Amino acid sequence: MTEATATDPAGPAQQARALLQAGALDEARSLLEGALEQSPDDIEARYVLAVCLRLARDYTAAEAALEAILVREPENGRALQEAGHLARDRGRDNDALRYYGEAVRSNPALLASFRNRLELLRRAGREDEARATEAQLRIAEALPPPLLAATDLLAQGRMHRAEELCRAFLQKQPQHVEGMRLLAEIGMRLGALEEAEFLLETACELEPDNLRLRIELVRVLSKRQRFEASLAQAEELLRRAPDSLPFQSLRAIELLQLGRYDAAVAGFDAILKRLPGDAATLTSRGHALKTCGRSEEAINNYREAAERRHHGEAWYALANLKTYRFSDAQIDAMRRQAADSGQAHMDRVYLSFALGKAFEDREDYAAAFEHFDRGNSLRRRQLRYRAEQLRAEVDAQRELLDADLFGRLGPGGHDAPDPIFILGLPRAGSTLLEQILSAHSQIEGTRELPNILAMAQKLRRRRDEDGEQPGYPEILAHLDHNTRQELGRAYIEQTALHRSGTPFFIDKMPNNFRHIGLVHLILPRAKIIDARREPMACCFSNYQQLFAEGQEFSYDLGDLGQYYRDYERLMAHWDTALPGRVFRLQHERLLDDLEGELRRLFSYLELPFEEGCLRYWESDRAVRTPSSEQVRRPLFRDGERRWQYYEEWLGPLRDALALKPANAA
Repeated sequence: MTEATATDPAGPAQQARALLQAGALDEARSLLEGALEQSPDDIEARYVLAVCLRLARDYTAAEAALEAILVREPENGRALQEAGHLARDRGRDNDALRYYGEAVRSNPALLASFRNRLELLRRAGREDEARATEAQLRIAEALPPPLLAATDLLAQGRMHRAEELCRAFLQKQPQHVEGMRLLAEIGMRLGALEEAEFLLETACELEPDNLRLRIELVRVLSKRQRFEASLAQAEELLRRAPDSLPFQSLRAIELLQLGRYDAAVAGFDAILKRLPGDAATLTSRGHALKTCGRSEEAINNYREAAERRHHGEAWYALANLKTYRFSDAQIDAMRRQAADSGQAHMDRVYLSFALGKAFEDREDYAAAFEHFDRGNSLRRRQLRYRAEQLRAEVDAQRELLDADLFGRLGPGGHDAPDPIFILGLPRAGSTLLEQILSAHSQIEGTRELPNILAMAQKLRRRRDEDGEQPGYPEILAHLDHNTRQELGRAYIEQTALHRSGTPFFIDKMPNNFRHIGLVHLILPRAKIIDARREPMACCFSNYQQLFAEGQEFSYDLGDLGQYYRDYERLMAHWDTALPGRVFRLQHERLLDDLEGELRRLFSYLELPFEEGCLRYWESDRAVRTPSSEQVRRPLFRDGERRWQYYEEWLGPLRDALALKPANAA
C-alpha cells in the first residue's frame, strides 16, 4: 500500500497487510477468510482479501470480493481502485480506465489510480484526456502529506478527523491556499457554510488567478443562497475564460437560481448552439422552464435528453413532473438502459425511480415497488445516514430545552414579526400550504432557506463564557439577550435578498423542526407552522421521491419510520415546553375543509383572511419543489391513500412507526 492515508486500527486487515509486505500471501489470505467468517460485514478485511486474491491471480474470486464491497459502497474509492488494478492485470484496459476514473472522482488522494489511468490513456493515444489526468496528478502529488491524508479521510466520510488534520496543518501554514480550500470543502459538508465562504474568499485574495478556488466559491455562495454574489463570481470566471462552456453553464445555472429564467434559458441556448443535443444542458434548460410553469417546453427538453442521449437524470425529471405518463417504448428504453452493466451508479438510481413512477401509473404496483425499492437501496449505499444521531439529538433537546430553561432565559431576540416558518417532514403538504399563503397580499413565498440550519451548525462550534465548546443544543442555554438579538437580526438581514417588500415571508425549510428552540430564542414573534400528514402516506411519499440533496433518512423504510417518530416526539415536546407557539396544520383536514382550516390559520397568523387564497392555483409564482406541477391545480386527493396499494411490502415502515396493519383486530 503506497497511498499515504488513514487505515483501519490494528485488526485482521492490518495484520494481513503486514503479512503481505512480508510476502506471506497464503497466510494473509487464510487470516482474512477466517476473519470474514466471523465478521462478514468487515469491509476493510474484504478489501485486503481482494488484494490478496488478485496478487494470487485468483481473478474470479477477487472480482467477487470487490463486487461484494461495491454493492454496499459503490463510491468506495479504494475498492474502485483495486477493481482498476484487477481489470488492468486481466488486460481489460477500458474497464481499468473506467474504474480508475471513478476511483479518483470518489477519492482524489488515490495517486496510484491517477498514475495508472495516465499510463493507459497514453497507451491508447488519448492525449487530451491524458493531459487532463496528468494535471490532476500533479495537483495531488504537490499536496503536503497531511493534506493528502485529510483528502483521503474526507473521501471515507471521516470528516471530523479530516478537519483536525487540516486545521493542525493550517496553524503551521495559515496561508496555504489548498489547505484553505480543503478545509472549506469539509466545512461545506458539515454545514459550516459561513466559515467555508470566508476561507475561499481569503484564498481567492491570495491567489486571484486560481480558477478552481473561484469555482468552489461559487458553490458555497450558491449553497448559502447568496445568488447575486455567486452569479458575480460565475461571471468573473467567464470573463477570464469567455469560451469555456462549463463556465457558461455555471453562469446560466446561477441565473436560474436567482429567478432570472429568461436569461438562464438564453444562456443554455447559447451552449446548445455550440454543443447541440448536450444532455446535461437540455436537462438544465428543462428545469428552468419547469420552474416557471412552461411545462410542455420542459417536457420536450427532457425527452430529447432522455431518448437521444440516454440521460438518466432526464428520465427522472420527466417522472418527477408527477403528471407525465411514459409510453411503452419509453419504458422499454429505460429498462434496457437500467440493465446495462456499464451504467453509472447515479443513472441506475434515476432510472429506478423513473420506472417506479411509470409502473405505478399503469397500476402494476408490484413492479413499481420493485423499482422504487431498488432505487432507494442504490441511493442508500451512497450515504452514511445513521438514525441514532437524530434520536440522540431529539433526546438532548427534550431533556435540556424545557419550559424551565425558557423561563430562566426570559424574553429576548429580535422582535421582527416577518418570518413564517413552515416545517415538518418533506412531502407533508408544505408546498401546497406555501402556495396558498403566498396568494395573500401580505405574504410572499421564498424557498427552503438554509439560514437556520447554518446558524445551528455555527453554534455547535461556539464557545461559552468559560471558553468551553458545549455543542448544540447545549450552547442555547448560554445565549444572552444581546447575542439572541444579534442572531435574530442576522437572520432577517441574510434572508432579505429573497424578499420583494411584503410584510411577511415564508421560510419553508422542513428540517427547521429540529431547531424550534433556536427560532423561539432569536425570533420570538415569528410564526411557526407544523405541516403534518398521516404517517404512512407521508413516509411512503418520501420513499417514492429522489431528493436533489439532503433528506438522507428517506431511502430506507425503517429509517423513515424512525425519523417520523422522532419528529413526533420532538414536536410533542415543543407543545409542552412552548405551549401555543406552534400551529399544527393537518394536511387531511385542509383537504376536507380548506376555508375553515385557513381561517383558523390566519387567526393564528394575526392576518385577515383573503378569498384569493382559496384560488391559490391561479398564482404564476415560480415553484421549485417536486410538487410544482401539483400545486398549479385545485385541491386533489389522488395521493392520500396511494400507500395502501403497496401495503403488503411496507412492513418495515409500519413496524418502525409502531402501527398495526389495517386488517388487524
